Amino acid sequence: MLSISELGFGIAIIYNLYKPVAENDIEKIKTLVKYYQKIYRIIALIILGIGLCLLPFIPLFVGDISIDVNLQLTFILFLSDSIVSYLMTYKRSIIQADQKEYFISKINIVYLLLVNIVQIIILFLTKNFILYLIIRVLFRLLENISINHVANKKYPYLKDKDIVPIEEELKKNIHQKVKGLLFHKIGDYVVSGTDSIIISMTLGLNQLGLYNNYYFITNYVNILFGQIFSSVTSSVGNLIVEDKSKKTLQIYKTMLFANSWIYCFCAICLFVLIEPFITIWIGGEYVLSKGVLLAIVLNFYVQGLRKTDTTFKEAAGIFFEDRYISIIEAVINIVFSLLFVKFFGLAGVLMGTICSTMVLFLYSFPKYIFKRLFGKRYIDYFKIHALNLLKTGIVFILSVTIMSFLPFSNVFLELFINAILCLLLPNFLYTLLSCKSSEFAFLKKMIKTLKRNKS
Repeated sequence: MLSISELGFGIAIIYNLYKPVAENDIEKIKTLVKYYQKIYRIIALIILGIGLCLLPFIPLFVGDISIDVNLQLTFILFLSDSIVSYLMTYKRSIIQADQKEYFISKINIVYLLLVNIVQIIILFLTKNFILYLIIRVLFRLLENISINHVANKKYPYLKDKDIVPIEEELKKNIHQKVKGLLFHKIGDYVVSGTDSIIISMTLGLNQLGLYNNYYFITNYVNILFGQIFSSVTSSVGNLIVEDKSKKTLQIYKTMLFANSWIYCFCAICLFVLIEPFITIWIGGEYVLSKGVLLAIVLNFYVQGLRKTDTTFKEAAGIFFEDRYISIIEAVINIVFSLLFVKFFGLAGVLMGTICSTMVLFLYSFPKYIFKRLFGKRYIDYFKIHALNLLKTGIVFILSVTIMSFLPFSNVFLELFINAILCLLLPNFLYTLLSCKSSEFAFLKKMIKTLKRNKS
């Protein structure tokens, strides 16, 4: 909840950096990065202040606990982890705007590997949760220091002291976008946060525990493939700044095609592999029904399909214009989830989330992204999505049906054989259905160019 106080300044600053980075306007870059630093220091102080005010009431929020842990100290360490990020993250913006996010990704991968290895060792040797959290804060600090070092090395002018104050007009522009982003942050928090609350309130903690096992897996798959789209946001931003509308539309259609393919493949893998995986991992008694699994996978696909439109939306700085849409989405999510849970149980909560997302696909994305950026008709947007959905439906039904006929006497064998089939069958079918399309040809060309550049 405290992260809402960030208000989206990071996204707004990065958007305003695209043009000066493309034009190598060093003075403006320095001004924006310095302003970003100032804002984030203020946010860090606000989060610290609110956090300290909440500190005495933490036991009331948590309630009775059955483990021996200092709640206040635990909260302070989580709070410190957040504050460290805000104090030292501002120089990431220039790396992201300059399409060099792979530097951040490399450091982040090393950080994740090291922090997890050290935390596992600490838990194994000491079983001390406080020490586990201290390690997390220290490694977060090291990660940010490393990223700052890379930024200073690549952009030495960031260390200059002679920085021009930010213009009032530019400040107003950033603040307007931040106002819009506040609505989006609140809406997104409600949509992502209320499902667990509704499940625990209406179905109980046991059902929430079972669902969280599935959510843990789907969320990490989503984060993994989400990196692909977040890494190209700056490239899209530069395309929009350069006003190459025809090429930008082709990139958009190709990304949407790739987006649908990736999440179709992931959805099939999850639907086929998650049950045997959970059976091996924690036991067959923790497996949910096929109906609930279908709802989880469908929700995963729908949320994943948003990534292309969201990438273009962030790259184009469209935050203020559709600020009320997220609130409407949040309200629909709560209303429909509470309604459907009475009839469909756990699957109903996820159906409510899917219904709320339709507000974006049926209204927000075609109006504020497709029509505004490309000047195309709504019907063209729906045709593109309808074709991608048709391909996904065909590939999903054929793949799942074929694999369902295979008899397995061993759950390990089922997981192994189906994992191989999931790699081959959906991708073969999607290629077969798409090989004649312009998006497929353009995607092949892009991959070949990337390989040539690397070699």
